[in-house]
Amino acid sequence: MVNIQVRDVPEEIRDTLAAAAKARGQSMQAYLLGLLEEGARRTRNVALLKRLDSMGGGYTGPGADAADEIAAQRAERDRRNTGDA
Repeated sequence: MVNIQVRDVPEEIRDTLAAAAKARGQSMQAYLLGLLEEGARRTRNVALLKRLDSMGGGYTGPGADAADEIAAQRAERDRRNTGDA
């Protein structure tokens, strides 16, 4: 493990973070570590998506965009759930 120190944090920001930590029942350290972990996870996810995008390929429906595909899936689900199958 390593230590990270952030200098020159405005009091308003510190107070906001302290209130958020308290609301979650966490120490400031635990709360900030969670924020750092989430930021690192998002950064890794973005890097992975960029790598996959650069490789090309992937699913491409027959002329449908994502919104059309979602609407079709929802309509099918609704049809099944109302017994119109």
